[in-house]
Amino acid sequence: MSQWAKQQSEDVIWGRPITNREKKERAAASIAKRLKKGDVVGVGSGSTSFLTLKALAQRRDHKDLDFRAIATSIEMELVCGALSIPTTSLRVEQPDWSFDGADEVDPQGNLIKGRGGAMLREKLLMKACPEVYIAVDPSKLVKKLGEKCAVPIEIQPDAIHIVQQALAQIDTVTDIVLRQAVAKDGPVITEYGNLILDVKFSMVDTGMESRLKSIVGVVETGLFIGYAPKIMVSE
Repeated sequence: MSQWAKQQSEDVIWGRPITNREKKERAAASIAKRLKKGDVVGVGSGSTSFLTLKALAQRRDHKDLDFRAIATSIEMELVCGALSIPTTSLRVEQPDWSFDGADEVDPQGNLIKGRGGAMLREKLLMKACPEVYIAVDPSKLVKKLGEKCAVPIEIQPDAIHIVQQALAQIDTVTDIVLRQAVAKDGPVITEYGNLILDVKFSMVDTGMESRLKSIVGVVETGLFIGYAPKIMVSE
């Protein structure tokens, strides 16, 4: 282990309190059982993915199952470094399988994701993966998308007013909020230098994802519709 990795591994923590931690840890342990030696594993963002990475590292150490990871955020790349998990990228390899969490899951397996702000890389990874696991606790299950959460929309900064005006023309939009940072002044800036609008809808239909992406200036949305991942609900 390099000195840098050693320094990181001495304190692998999540920077915020993790809600429903025990349930998420059970889901993480279930996903970790999927690991095989030599796997290339796609790593989502958020606290569930953080706990799953820790569970994978423990299984690797106990079973001698070395693997490589494709992370969807700088945050998760740092966690991989702290756990001595080698990383690669979609430019180099296709993942064998991937895991992630979700903010909402409907009965058809459609998702709202993006509270971590990494929806573009998460969607690229999901599209590239032949096998995708989404781990959630029961609080994330909804009858229809948008029931509890706003839909994150990543936008090019120069397009903020164009996108806001276009969204205001959609009858089902009830609120538009520019996401603000917590540990810095001003808005959240994504890893691609973009902004995030959190948009509340009275109803989200299956065509909403493509409708939103047709707006000039929209880079990606937090709607993951039609991907059919394997949903793992921890009890």
